[in-house]
Amino acid sequence: MADALPVTVEVGVIGAGAMGAGIAQIAAQAGHRVHLFDNRMGAADQAKLRIAETLAALAAKGKFTPEAAVAAAARIVPVHALGAFVSAGLVVEAIVEDADVKRKLLRELEVVVPPETILASNTSSLSITALAAGLKHPGRVVGMHFFNPAPVLPLVEVVSGLATDAATADVVYATAAAWGKKPVHATSTPGFIVNRCARPFYAEALALLTERAADAATIDAVLREAGAFRMGAFELMDLIGHDVNLAVTKSVWEAYFHDPRYRPSVLQQERVAAGYLGRKSGQGIYAYGADAEKPLPRTEPVQPRPARVAAAGAHPMTVGLRERLAGAGFAVAAGAPVGALASGHLDVDGALLVPSDGRTATAVALACGRPDVVVFDLAHDYGRCTRLAIAAADGCADAAVAAATGALQAAGIAVSRLDDVAGLVVMRTVAMLANEAADAATQGIANPRDIDTAMVNGVNYPRGPLAWADAIGVAHVAAVLENMAAHYGDGRYRTSPLVTRRCATGGRLAD
Repeated sequence: MADALPVTVEVGVIGAGAMGAGIAQIAAQAGHRVHLFDNRMGAADQAKLRIAETLAALAAKGKFTPEAAVAAAARIVPVHALGAFVSAGLVVEAIVEDADVKRKLLRELEVVVPPETILASNTSSLSITALAAGLKHPGRVVGMHFFNPAPVLPLVEVVSGLATDAATADVVYATAAAWGKKPVHATSTPGFIVNRCARPFYAEALALLTERAADAATIDAVLREAGAFRMGAFELMDLIGHDVNLAVTKSVWEAYFHDPRYRPSVLQQERVAAGYLGRKSGQGIYAYGADAEKPLPRTEPVQPRPARVAAAGAHPMTVGLRERLAGAGFAVAAGAPVGALASGHLDVDGALLVPSDGRTATAVALACGRPDVVVFDLAHDYGRCTRLAIAAADGCADAAVAAATGALQAAGIAVSRLDDVAGLVVMRTVAMLANEAADAATQGIANPRDIDTAMVNGVNYPRGPLAWADAIGVAHVAAVLENMAAHYGDGRYRTSPLVTRRCATGGRLAD
């Protein structure tokens, strides 16, 4: 096979729904003649009309010339039988997510197209190995997983099953790159890269809500305003649909033989049972009726500016917050280290403001013998974040909480106080995302660079989870996981072997 499909090679797309139409649009824009098939009468013709309208709208916005839009639309040819794909170099199926239906289609295609034609599946989670099993030429079957909306989101997961020829995967990778996408290689395992590595983003938010650490609006606000995620976990689940999100979680959990790391949430299961599916049903975590008002996050009332701030330790979280406070006019003095606070801390009028390490604030207070402990959450960028979560130890004086809150507010940071929960919001989420990504790398699902690329470009994370863990400190991430495992006694927080090895050698996860 050639290193890449030239633009003159014909492409076939099967399925004229949102994904199939999007893939057809991408290929046509790249200069391919595209045969579009759907077994629903008239669906391919209607899809072409919608694509033409989309291209015309993009041309009106100056994305390309009107002539280019017309030419791209003209390259899409609705067809009404699989026999039309006989001259295609690449056929991409984007039909219903059902393994039996997809296997039947691939068997039918194998009779029609020559052996050199690549057969690609846009499946988001089904085994490429299983789809190719039993075919005469299983080496030409590969996953080509686009993300919705396909013309907008840049990521394409190129997924190899056990029988997929390396040359086939390389051709599809090069083709996706030629189409302006960001392809990554992955092996065929449950969830591939993104749908597996993203599970903790939802799972930790659901666990926090189940534990009543905070309400959904507060958790979402902290993820957005401190974590710099585009959407909060509950907003995103409502957008995806809780039925869809739960189904993906269950499929990964079952495929991994009920590994507790992927365990579904009873809270989400109850939502689905009640029909609270999200935006599409008008009610999910939030209500979406005409008169519905989205609840506001819990924000602490304004407290007086404290008189004194001192800082000890050089941990990135401590340093980041210290610099933010110094920028707000605090003369941050050098503080005396506290032996039990390995990550350092800030002393705010006698209150210890400590970066989250996966322990509760109460556990930290007991360890250091100081009752006035307030734990603060991770932020993607302490210099720019607009909100932080905190938790106070049991027995912490109100004046100490007020001092810590007042310092953050004086630096322009809104404060959301949570119940004293292990790991808070962003810290536990990022630690678990990094841990899952590290396991994916350990198991050869993808290399670290491709994993980080996939998470940034597939689900719009502000930073790849492995690179983020490196920025925090791999040892600190390991401590978060170990402390949460001890607190909950739950195997889902077990530390990835790669994290353990990097702690021992001082290496980076993203390398």
